[in-house]
Amino acid sequence: MSMFLDQVTIDVKAGKGGDGMVAFRREKYVPDGGPAGGDGGRGGDVVLMVEEGLRTLMDFRYNRHFRAQAGENGMSKGMHGRGSEDTFVKVPPGTTVRDAETGVLLGDLVENGQTLVVAKGGRGGRGNIRFASPRNPAPEIAENGEPGQERRIELELKVLADVGLVGFPSVGKSTLLSVISAARPRIGAYHFTTLVPNLGMVTTTDHRSFVVADLPGLIEGASQGVGLGTQFLRHIERTRVILHVIDMSGMEGRDPYEDYLAINKELGEHNLRLLERPQIIVANKMDMPDAEENLARFKAELAKEKTDEFAEDIPIFGISAVTRKGLDSLLNATADLLETTPEFPLYEDEPKEEEAVFYGFTSDEPEFTIDREPDATWVLSGPKIEKLFQMTNFDHDETVMRFARQLRGMGVDEALRARGAKDGDIVRIGKFEFEFVE
Repeated sequence: MSMFLDQVTIDVKAGKGGDGMVAFRREKYVPDGGPAGGDGGRGGDVVLMVEEGLRTLMDFRYNRHFRAQAGENGMSKGMHGRGSEDTFVKVPPGTTVRDAETGVLLGDLVENGQTLVVAKGGRGGRGNIRFASPRNPAPEIAENGEPGQERRIELELKVLADVGLVGFPSVGKSTLLSVISAARPRIGAYHFTTLVPNLGMVTTTDHRSFVVADLPGLIEGASQGVGLGTQFLRHIERTRVILHVIDMSGMEGRDPYEDYLAINKELGEHNLRLLERPQIIVANKMDMPDAEENLARFKAELAKEKTDEFAEDIPIFGISAVTRKGLDSLLNATADLLETTPEFPLYEDEPKEEEAVFYGFTSDEPEFTIDREPDATWVLSGPKIEKLFQMTNFDHDETVMRFARQLRGMGVDEALRARGAKDGDIVRIGKFEFEFVE
C-alpha cells in the first residue's frame, strides 16, 4: 500500500442508443407503401484513457460527471441513425479504477494511451423495416434505443511527490504549501514514523498539475538516523525538483546565504542524492522592508561562489506567500522544469542484490521459531532469521522488499498463518516490528 492516495469518485453515463423509426414509403402503385423506418445509432461509450503528462487527479475535483452522447434516431427512407462518438476521459498513469458500489476492481491504467471502457453505450433501436414479415408487411413497430450504462466509479492514484520543499522551519514553507495547493491527498498510516508529511496538489495557471511535499522534518530526522519509513525515503528520492525556500526578510537575525549553504549541506549529508536535483531558489517574504537589499546581497554572494561545478545559474524567484505575489511565475517555472527533468532511477549505483545464498548454517538448526507474547505479538527468533535481519539495510526500500521475499521464501508467512496470525497482527524480529499482511 502506498502512503499517499489521491482519490476521487466520479459518475459516468454512456449514451443511450438512438430510437428506431416507424415510416412508410409513399409510392405510386405500391399499395400502403412498404416500411421505411431506419434503425437508431449506437450510443457513445465513456472511456478512460491514460495521458502521460498528468500527475494528479486534480481535474476531477471540478468536474465529476461524464456523459457520452446518445446515438442518432433512425430516419425515414430506411436511413439509419449515426452512432455516437465515444467520450474519452483522461487519467494519469497509475490510476486504479473500481466500481464504487461493489468495490470490484475494473482496471489498472498504467501505460500511456491505455484505455478502459467504464460505461457501455446502448445499442440503437430497430426501425420498422426490421419487423416486416409476410404476415405483417407494413408494421408500425420500432424499438427505442437501449439506455447507456450508468455507474459510479472510484479513481485512486498512488501519489509520488514531484517537488520537494526544503528550508529552515520559519521560512514559510507551510504557508507557501497551503497557499499554492488546492487539495490534500489522503495520507495512509505507516508504522515507522510520527512525521506526517505535508503534501499538496498544485495546479498552474495553464492547468498542469504536480505534487509538492514539504521535506523538513524528514531531512532532519533522516540525517540523525531516526527510524523513518523506508517508503517515506522513497518518496523523497522520487522528487525531481527541489524548491529551496529562503526567508529574505532577515527578520530573525539570520543570514539568508548562510541558511542556503546549511540546508544544502544537510541535503548532501544523508546521501539521498538530492543535490543532483535541479533547484529553484524561492526568496520568500519579499513583502518585508529589507528583503530587496538582502536579495541583492544574496545574489552577489551566490555569484562569488560560482565554481565550474555549479556553473549553471540557479533560478531565483522573489515571492510573498502571504500576498501571493510572484506565485504564478514560480509554479509555471517549476512545471517547465519538471517536464525536462527525467525521473531518477533508484539506487542505480548500488550493486544489484543477488538472491542471497547463505553459507555457514548447519542444516539441523531450525531456520526460525515462533513465539507468542502475552500482548499477542508474534516473535520470530532463531540464528538464521536474526542473521538475515542483521544483514538487511532498512534504509532502502529494495532491500526491505527483498527481506520480505526472503522471509516468505523461508516459509515464515505460512508458518504464521498456520499458527493463526491474522491480518494486522504485530510481528517482531529483535527490535523490529511489522504488521502481518495477508
